[in-house]
Amino acid sequence: MASAPQQQALPLFYKDLMPLSTQEHADFRIRGADRAPFVANVHAIPLTVEEFPVAQRHMPIVFSVGDEPVPLALMGLNEGVNVFFDEEGKLTQDPFYVPAYIRRYPYLLARLNPDNDELSLCFDPTTDLIGKFDEGERLFEDGQPSEATKAILGFNEQFEQAGQRTAMFIKDLKELDILIDGEVTIQPEGAAQPFIYRGFLMVDEAKLNELRGDQLRKIVQNGMLPLIYAHLFSLSMMRDVFARQQQQGKTPVPQLVS
Repeated sequence: MASAPQQQALPLFYKDLMPLSTQEHADFRIRGADRAPFVANVHAIPLTVEEFPVAQRHMPIVFSVGDEPVPLALMGLNEGVNVFFDEEGKLTQDPFYVPAYIRRYPYLLARLNPDNDELSLCFDPTTDLIGKFDEGERLFEDGQPSEATKAILGFNEQFEQAGQRTAMFIKDLKELDILIDGEVTIQPEGAAQPFIYRGFLMVDEAKLNELRGDQLRKIVQNGMLPLIYAHLFSLSMMRDVFARQQQQGKTPVPQLVS
């Protein structure tokens, strides 16, 4: 059996990682789920660029601060607040676009051997979605991956490829130097002071409009421009998320923690 991947830090949601094994998990099955309790108190979810056009209609898209920014879908404006999932992890809005990062859990492609780039399908063994159940779809049949497992692997491979394209998108944004510290001001009716949210990056429209002709042609030809505008249009959703926090009694505080 392959050893578990060695990582200094596990990704968001994951408490442990174990590679799927035809020997060790031959009798394991997959349970269906109608909720995602692991996301209930998470306010920012990583997003891939392919998801921008759909996600921007449901939630704000911003970028994390730091040297390696990551696109984030905001499900709340404050740490620990999620206005789209309740405390049990059930969706509170329908229809709603659930980011692929959430749908991927508890699976993950990981590098088991640091000496090569081969990725193996792993899962979080602390989940209650995989185990020796009497019902559910089998992970393996006759020692081979089941159709369900092949579909899971395919989804994770697509997610990995989308992640690589997202990294290239971020690289190009940094080279264009159009990311700036973000700030959104919301003045609720009757409030004495506005709520000011910071702690994220966003595209500067002024810098975007000042790009040279060759730079503009590049982002038009490589498909970046509609993604940039999807991000910019999505920022109007900040006020919708703020209003949902108020309606749900999740008192907003004037600082966004990305």
